[in-house]
Amino acid sequence: MNPDSADTSEYASYLALEEILAAQRPRSEEHDEVLFIVVHQVHELWFKQLLHELADLQRQLERGATAGSLQTLRRSLRILKVVVSPIDVLDTLTPRQFAGFRAKLGNGSGFQSAQFREIEAVLGRRDTRTIDQYPAGCAERNRIEAAMMRPSVFDSFLGYLAKRGFPVPAGYLHRDVTEQHEPSRQLQLMLLDVYQVDDEVAQICDLLVELDQAMQEWRFRHVSMVARIIGGKPGTGGSTGASYLRTTLFRQSFPDLWAARSLI
Repeated sequence: MNPDSADTSEYASYLALEEILAAQRPRSEEHDEVLFIVVHQVHELWFKQLLHELADLQRQLERGATAGSLQTLRRSLRILKVVVSPIDVLDTLTPRQFAGFRAKLGNGSGFQSAQFREIEAVLGRRDTRTIDQYPAGCAERNRIEAAMMRPSVFDSFLGYLAKRGFPVPAGYLHRDVTEQHEPSRQLQLMLLDVYQVDDEVAQICDLLVELDQAMQEWRFRHVSMVARIIGGKPGTGGSTGASYLRTTLFRQSFPDLWAARSLI
């Protein structure tokens, strides 16, 4: 027996390579469909990891752990950069190549990514229209709804600030987390004070803004890619395609952190 074979088998088994490498099931004979599938599967794997990191970020913030929060934020930012990069590869797909297998996608669309909707909810979005496309009681809808019922990253951050001794108004610490957070001048002035007196916490503020910026970059690269490949056609999932995606480009998860920067 080759001594390397056992290690190779263990490697494949540990990573479940047989299942992963068999998970690409094109519906056409078009060469380019495999690329389309792989890129979207890669995105979903990184979305899973990002959700894992954001959950840890909230735990770190709620414990008041500055170093752990900074480390997890930096990792989350690296993940978002990696999520954007496969679009460079998908950009090699021409409109004609995509048209060769588009009809085989049926109603499938990136618009239906439940994990991305969950990420948005974890970051604070509270728009129940995003779950209308998922059947009641299905696992995807349950996960998104559960995320909308938990404190968001910004809620956890406000709790962290309170632990650090900043005067977070009680109404924000004990708010109804199922409702969309509304920007507050009172919070923005408090965040200005954070920037002026606590360099460590200011670093967390900056990284949260970078995280928000990275989400906007992902949306921009995504809408640009969609517009380049299908132009103004409707999306495969029934959305209006690029025109809908453009409306999401500058959606901010942490508007108070952005607004506070103009006060510095």
